[in-house]
Amino acid sequence: IEPLLLIPTYILDFLCIHPFLDGNGRMARLLTLLLLYKAGYEVGRFISLERIVERTKESYYDTLYQSSQGWHEGQHNLLPWWEYFLGVMLLSAYREFEQRVGYVTSAKGTKTAIVLDGINNLPQEFSVRELQERCPTVGIDLIRRLLRRERDAGRLQCQGRGVDAHWRKQ
Repeated sequence: IEPLLLIPTYILDFLCIHPFLDGNGRMARLLTLLLLYKAGYEVGRFISLERIVERTKESYYDTLYQSSQGWHEGQHNLLPWWEYFLGVMLLSAYREFEQRVGYVTSAKGTKTAIVLDGINNLPQEFSVRELQERCPTVGIDLIRRLLRRERDAGRLQCQGRGVDAHWRKQ
C-alpha cells in the first residue's frame, strides 16, 4: 500500500482510538513524523508540521470529525482526512521548504524548468520583469530565448515591444 495513504490512515485510527487522556494530537503528530521519516519523507526535519496544523486548526478538526464519523462501525470516509493530510499539511510543508531553500539549480535543464514553471504560475498576462522576479537565478538571455520558443510553439503571444511588452498565455 502506498505509504502516503497508509500513514494518514494509521494516524486517523490512532486519533479515533484516543489512547491517552491528554496529548493524543501531539502524539499523533510525532507518530506522523516518525512514519514519514521511515518512508523517506523528511520535510518534517526542516518544517514544523505542528505549526502547519496549528495554522489550519479549524480545517484539521473539521476534517478529523468528518472522517471519524462511523469509524467504530468501519463505515468512515478516509477521503477528507487524506485530502487534509496530503493537500494541506504535507503539501504546505513542502511548499514552505521550497520557499526557504529555493530551487536546486545544478541539474542540466533545471533553469529551463524554473522559467517554464514561472510562466505557468504567473497570471494570464505578464511582463518579462515579473517572470525575472520569479526566476532570480536565471539570466535574461535564457528567459528571452524561452519566451521566443514558447511564442513560436503557439503557447505565448507577445503584446507590444520593448520595456512595456507583455506576454499572454494562449
